[in-house]
Amino acid sequence: MKRLSNITIAAAVSLMLTGCGLYDKYEQKVNAPADAFGTALISEASTEGESLAQMSWREFFTDSKLQALIEQVLANNTDLNSARIAVEKSEASLKTAKLAYLPSLYFAPQGTLASFDKSAFSKTYTLPLQLSMDVDVFGSITNKKRASQAVLLQAQLYEQAVRSNLVSAVAQQYFYLLLLDRQMDILTQTDSLWNASLETQKALYENGQAYSTAVNQMESSYLSVKTQIVDTRRSIQSTENAICKLIGITPQHIERSHWAPAADYHTASENQRMFDNRFLRIGVPAQMLEQRPDIRMANAAMEEAFYNTQAARAAFFPSITLTAQGGWTNSAGSMVIDPAKTFLNLVGSLTQPIFAQGKLKANLKINQLTEENLKKKYVQTVIDAGNEVNEAMADCQAARDKHEYYHRQVEVLHEAYLGTHELMDNGKARYLEVLTAQENLLSSQLSEASNMYKGAQAIIALYIALGGGTK
Repeated sequence: MKRLSNITIAAAVSLMLTGCGLYDKYEQKVNAPADAFGTALISEASTEGESLAQMSWREFFTDSKLQALIEQVLANNTDLNSARIAVEKSEASLKTAKLAYLPSLYFAPQGTLASFDKSAFSKTYTLPLQLSMDVDVFGSITNKKRASQAVLLQAQLYEQAVRSNLVSAVAQQYFYLLLLDRQMDILTQTDSLWNASLETQKALYENGQAYSTAVNQMESSYLSVKTQIVDTRRSIQSTENAICKLIGITPQHIERSHWAPAADYHTASENQRMFDNRFLRIGVPAQMLEQRPDIRMANAAMEEAFYNTQAARAAFFPSITLTAQGGWTNSAGSMVIDPAKTFLNLVGSLTQPIFAQGKLKANLKINQLTEENLKKKYVQTVIDAGNEVNEAMADCQAARDKHEYYHRQVEVLHEAYLGTHELMDNGKARYLEVLTAQENLLSSQLSEASNMYKGAQAIIALYIALGGGTK
């Protein structure tokens, strides 16, 4: 009969657990948009995008000097070190959650001196070991442990996100330095050419073959180039300082490679990558966004909320605690004996919440609302990620389309400048025509260099938007 009673109780508990689902594991059931990238730029399906996202930053950035800078930043950056510490804290919390299954053991010795009506003191002492254990019948400990695992995963993914952002920031600043170097080369060459033109105008003026206004206009344009050189030099210093801040070092010169001029653009692998069609064909599947740390973090946050809700449900059920106490004492009730004797005490207790001032219901409701809110945030995170990919692809395509136009424009304006200068030397063109040709050529050269940087910026943004840079 007793055995039948035990079986009945076990079956009832089993049915209760199955019904409330307190031990259910998290499953991602939120449907993200299938066309997260949009439809305008994904007609050329390919697997190249997947390889782009899965590339390590060392594979993606082949410039050895840029690689060295990234390694320095990842080793020294304060934000990344803080993210690593957060991971270690989460690991410690998870370890505590796992140990919650085990009993607590305490050593709590006590000693007493007692006297009644000025009688001699009686000395009693107890040397007990106390053991206490919570029985996880309704999944409270299990759900808290699983929630801690989700918190750890979020911390790890946040570290990956910080790493990815740092890789992107260093690369962006590095290529901006290369742009500034390229602009400085253009301005320096222009400075030399315009100085020669100015000297020619002065000679013509001294020989009565030009007006003073021509000399003044030419000198004004020449001085404008001088000021641009000063501004560019200052921008170079500022960008170097920004990189030093990321690394965590004092301001100093940053070693870097030389950016290939436009004529040799397609011969350098690092440059060619910016306008290579293979990197603009990323295919259709939204699963590619699963490489992104922020989307995985959003999923882990939903998982944490799910288990917190489960733990809030478990709080409505009884908590069962087993307590044992044993040791040595010389106090046997009203008697004091010597030497001490052993004692053992076993207690099982069950606590069923009946009225908790509405706290249990409120806690459950709060966790359910948090879970619902995180589901909506997950969908928005996917939409935002798809938008970033779409924007990066559009920027890549635009820079690629404009590159050939800029390159041809520079060639045409260079020919125009040489022809106009030759006509002026022969007295067949006015100084204003030469000045206009010079300024147009300089503007187009600077625009071409700027477009090269925009192409680099866009492909880096695409790489990061697809989840690259985390390894």
